[in-house]
Amino acid sequence: MKKPDSTVPATPTVQVIERMFTLLEILANREEAVSLKEISEKSGLHPSTAHRILNDLATGRFVDRPVAGNYRLGMRLLELGNLVKARLNVRDAALAPMRELHKLTQQPVNLSMRQGDEIVYVERAYSERSGMQVVRAIGGRAPLHLTSVGKLFLAFDDPQRLRTYATRTGLSGQTRNSITQLPVLERELSKARQYGIARDNEELELGVRCMAAGIYDDQNRLVAGLSISAPADRLDEHWLPKLQATANEISAALGYKPK
Repeated sequence: MKKPDSTVPATPTVQVIERMFTLLEILANREEAVSLKEISEKSGLHPSTAHRILNDLATGRFVDRPVAGNYRLGMRLLELGNLVKARLNVRDAALAPMRELHKLTQQPVNLSMRQGDEIVYVERAYSERSGMQVVRAIGGRAPLHLTSVGKLFLAFDDPQRLRTYATRTGLSGQTRNSITQLPVLERELSKARQYGIARDNEELELGVRCMAAGIYDDQNRLVAGLSISAPADRLDEHWLPKLQATANEISAALGYKPK
């Protein structure tokens, strides 16, 4: 039996975080809003201390104040919970098909999801036989406009959101191939919408090219992307139909039904 990791503390080492956890637990145990007085009594915190922490949590939408002096869990927790649930569901559905696709291509197959202005790598099928070093580990991030999966997500943003993204990020590049001009990016995204696939032509890392197809859930929402990464001179266009078929298989497992 594996022993617990003794280096991980049983309780938070930062007092205010420990108090925040206590307050959230109190709210989680009640369906209705809880008064500040009751929260103070149950937590053992002075009302002014509890009030200060709850107000900060409310600023982050982790706590709501339906009426003055009463608190309940906020919508941000629901949003984060749904995000975790979606990632777990997509990963579970994707893992076996990803491994089959990797067997066919002998190249890394990546599962990525959007988080804000970046994509996050949530799973990878990979082996040493690919002959390519994996640079982006699971949990790694990359700008949307420099990645094949990120371009899929940007392709489905409305024009105003895309312009706002370009302004916010400055469309900064990482290689000489990076797309750093909005008109060029718009043309690239138009092709992604038309064909349902997107590419990274050594835009994130020199020597590496990628192709990606989207994964959709039961609400017909783009929730993830599946991509094949390969050395620039070895990316085979014959892999594309299998990539799309694999993405469709994962989408079907999530309940997606094409219109």
